[in-house]
Amino acid sequence: MDLIHPLVHAYAEKFSSGEDALIKEVNDFTMQNHSESVMLSGHLQGKVLEMISCMIRPRRILEIGTFTGYSALCLAKGLTAEGELHTIELREKDAIQARSFFDRSIYADQIISYTGDALKIIPEMNEIWDLVFIDADKPAYIEYFNLVLPRMRQNGFILADNIFFHGQVLEENVKGKSALGIKSFNEFIKGRDDVEKVVLTIRDGLYLIRKLN
Repeated sequence: MDLIHPLVHAYAEKFSSGEDALIKEVNDFTMQNHSESVMLSGHLQGKVLEMISCMIRPRRILEIGTFTGYSALCLAKGLTAEGELHTIELREKDAIQARSFFDRSIYADQIISYTGDALKIIPEMNEIWDLVFIDADKPAYIEYFNLVLPRMRQNGFILADNIFFHGQVLEENVKGKSALGIKSFNEFIKGRDDVEKVVLTIRDGLYLIRKLN
């Protein structure tokens, strides 16, 4: 399902700031070499992630789902001088590829990479998060949220990607493990009164969630 009209998308890209050289290289490499390149955040969403990070100026960012490193490099642009971005990727091949891009960036020393199951890694992290980006196993979104929310500062932000799941959550009878996982997550967030939330209708849907008192 084409959620955003191609002409609207092209117009938005035309009037948005471009990608820097390394981020464009990550984009081009992924599109040309990865069988799941559709998972890449891409130009417009990447720029939104960058803008949000720059507005917040986070000291600690957690990314759940590194993929090839595009979104991490966008988010890293808002880090404070002493800030760190911790990013977790389940698949070793993608983690290694992302690390190769990180090591060529000005944020090489500020991006900390992990390979493995985020549900096991996150509880071992002794950090207070300012910004969290969730873009990994869809059925585990609620578990990721429950793990990170207690470790977030007041007014910290969680961004959850793919909340339309290719339009499948819009269907009357939602099927498939991932689509059902996203549907459950969306309903779970909607029902909470300890966060403020807004759905951004960009790309495959982005949930912007702010922790209240």
